[in-house]
Amino acid sequence: MRGVSQTKDIELEASYLRGELIAAYLHLPAAAGALSARCEEAGPGLVIDFAADGRPIGIEVTSPRLVTVGAINAVLLKLGMPTMSDRDLAPLKVA
Repeated sequence: MRGVSQTKDIELEASYLRGELIAAYLHLPAAAGALSARCEEAGPGLVIDFAADGRPIGIEVTSPRLVTVGAINAVLLKLGMPTMSDRDLAPLKVA
């Protein structure tokens, strides 16, 4: 089962297994078909994916229970992206 939330061209995809949130991914505004060429840790439970040209294309949430809205927004600000509200990130706290 997947939950999806979208704001300002940033889409949150949350993946659940038996009702438990196991991972999530923030798709950032990027050219269609952009693939990850490298990854960078951005804090506990957060990994940024970058395209070959250096543009950030997504943020992996590898440990949803460790991640806060503040931590995600700090990464988004670092990347020059708009921040997200508690409501936008609600699927991370549902399970």
